[in-house]
Amino acid sequence: MSRLVLVRHGQSEWNEKNLFTGWRDPGLTQQGIGEAKAAGIALKAGGMRFDLAFTSNLQRAQKTLSLLLAEQGQTDLAVTRNEALNERDYGDLAGLNKDDAREKWGAEQVHIWRRSFDTPPPGGESLKDTAARVLPYYEAEILPLIRAGKDILIAAHGNSLRALVMRLEGLSPAQILDVNIGTGVPYIYDMDEDGAVIGKDILTR
Repeated sequence: MSRLVLVRHGQSEWNEKNLFTGWRDPGLTQQGIGEAKAAGIALKAGGMRFDLAFTSNLQRAQKTLSLLLAEQGQTDLAVTRNEALNERDYGDLAGLNKDDAREKWGAEQVHIWRRSFDTPPPGGESLKDTAARVLPYYEAEILPLIRAGKDILIAAHGNSLRALVMRLEGLSPAQILDVNIGTGVPYIYDMDEDGAVIGKDILTR
């Protein structure tokens, strides 16, 4: 058996300001730093140790991973960064206040862009588009390690992780729309030798 742990980055400066972020690269707030450290403390308290870690090309995920691993006492862990794990690209919405976007396009349209599975915002990605890059990367680079019995940590983003949760839990496009992954909250999956999920735990604060 191996374990796969998913952690969304801690609160970012743009989360705090209610801005669409996507591939933009703001840092963590003090709250976000605290969330990352708390995740590391909780995982250490649960006896978790990792063989390898993966993260995106964006600093909020990388910083979260670094802070978490420091609390774990695993600062020398091998880390792979890849843009396949980046947040969903919000296109023309990136940098806009979510309330301002609702005023410009209407609350219903913005809700569709944010929560639908396959309707992208202008110039951006839908969750379906995000899954189309996240899942092949997972299948090629991470799943073989899980099947080899390695314990893996992924620090990434709300939508890239939702794409993974959809795959891991066998959720439908309709079911994934109700899944919201909190900042700094570890999702722990127990995996069998075939890479199938046999148990799940969420370390809520």
